[in-house]
Amino acid sequence: MESLYYFLGFLLLAAGSPLTTATRFRDVLSSDKPRGILSKRTPLHGWSSDENSWNAKLYPVWKRGDLRWRNSWKGGHLQAALTSDSPALVGSTLTFVVNLVFPRCQKEDANGDIVYEKNCRNDTGSSTDQYVYSWTAWSEDSDTGNSSGHSHHNVFPDGKPFPHPHGRKRGNFVYVFHTLGQYFQKLGRCSVRLSLNTTNVTLGSQLMAVTVYRRHGRAFFPVAQVKDVYVVTDHIPVLVTMSQKNDRNVSDHTFLKDVPITFDVFLHDPSHFLNESSVSYKWSFGDNTGLVLSSNHSLNHTYMLNGTFSLNLTVEATAPGPCPPFVPTPPATSPVPCPSPGPANANCLELSENPVGSCQINRYGYFRATLTIVEGILEVNIVRIEEVPAPQPGSSLVDLVVSCQGTFPTEVCTIISDPTCQSAGSSWCDTVDINEGEGCLLTVRRNFSGSGRYCVNLTLGDDTSLALTSTFLSVSRRDSAWPLQAVDGILIAAGCLVLCLAAFSVHLYRKHKEYKPIGSHAGGTEEGKGLNAFLGHAKAVSLPGNQEKDPLLQTLPQAL
Repeated sequence: MESLYYFLGFLLLAAGSPLTTATRFRDVLSSDKPRGILSKRTPLHGWSSDENSWNAKLYPVWKRGDLRWRNSWKGGHLQAALTSDSPALVGSTLTFVVNLVFPRCQKEDANGDIVYEKNCRNDTGSSTDQYVYSWTAWSEDSDTGNSSGHSHHNVFPDGKPFPHPHGRKRGNFVYVFHTLGQYFQKLGRCSVRLSLNTTNVTLGSQLMAVTVYRRHGRAFFPVAQVKDVYVVTDHIPVLVTMSQKNDRNVSDHTFLKDVPITFDVFLHDPSHFLNESSVSYKWSFGDNTGLVLSSNHSLNHTYMLNGTFSLNLTVEATAPGPCPPFVPTPPATSPVPCPSPGPANANCLELSENPVGSCQINRYGYFRATLTIVEGILEVNIVRIEEVPAPQPGSSLVDLVVSCQGTFPTEVCTIISDPTCQSAGSSWCDTVDINEGEGCLLTVRRNFSGSGRYCVNLTLGDDTSLALTSTFLSVSRRDSAWPLQAVDGILIAAGCLVLCLAAFSVHLYRKHKEYKPIGSHAGGTEEGKGLNAFLGHAKAVSLPGNQEKDPLLQTLPQAL
């Protein structure tokens, strides 16, 4: 009997030894969760238990801090970035994306090989090699002589064969996803995407861990590990954006009285799980206006009083959900279980499930916020535009008379742009000092460097509001240079001198015409002499320096 005990103990030891020496997925892909809890999770569709064995010979396991990680990638350190479109409504599809970040000057080419970028310099200078890793030859080698298209090294860590590749776009990286005590294996290139149905995922925050292996001949080496938290909830993820005309800061939840606020509701549903659902919105604005029911995701509301108000929104949607188990009505007499190939009768209870595989369930989402309503600048208008004399030549001054409603502004900002209002030119802001007794009326003086047509934007602001108005204006052409003014003066003076000379010449002509010399003859000869005498006299008057040299004229006064 004692020998039998020894034999049974040997069998138990032999049976138990693989459990203690074999590497399991959970040993390699620890997600930092208590294993006792993970083992009780509902299986995920298409995923496997992390109790399965891991092929450590084909996929070596390196713990954190192992020196071999330093040389796991040629030319630097490879990183992996993991993202998801979390949070996800339970029952919807959650998508994870892993992107590999290569060292500088490295990239993946069309064949899936890792190559050096041309004319790129890293810390070690430019590389003369073309390839960092070339797997094209290895991929062709691996299928040679294998009728099934798979070889013993084209398998995942649990021994399952790689999927048959389509064309030459074969992946050379193995991604192993791990969550909730289960794993999923995927072959890919430098970026992979994984979709997870969340029907059986436990509500709350969960951890997704990914380990990446690269092909190395007929084996694989680990190159990166990454983790990220995702959230599964039974409440519809709701986001509300609020906007208002003249509101200065949309993120501080401070808005203006008597101005409509636009509320836009966005349901976070990247997998379009609620596309066929009927969605309704129930609003409570906290200002004693009652409940507002709407089927539209956008709504306007105006607060008529200042103060602090509590906004509450409830979103209701009918979404696919699990069907409750079928519970038949028990008969009046005590039932007995019906026989298993036998017919049912009134005295036996037949247990069955709901024959309908899909049911509807109401899902709710909630949004709450505290809003502060204050006075603000409600409206601004340009009521008059005037050009004023410029103190300096070459510039033009324009006064814009502006009126506003609501509170008094503390600053005014101007942007001057081209006539299309697309290309901004100069812009500046000034403080405003308004006499409240005169109402909200101010004059904004701006300087324009030249004539032309401009687009002018004026913004009046205070601590909580901004009011905008714009206009087109034309600046007339001004004399902008002194030389032009001097030329104009000279031309005017010259014109006056010409008029004076003409008048004096006419006077001399009339006086000469009255003088008739003795012995004059009729005809053109006398006319020519008279004209010559007139011109000579005019020349003598206008050009006194040219004096007559005839001796007779010099002695004529003595004779007289």
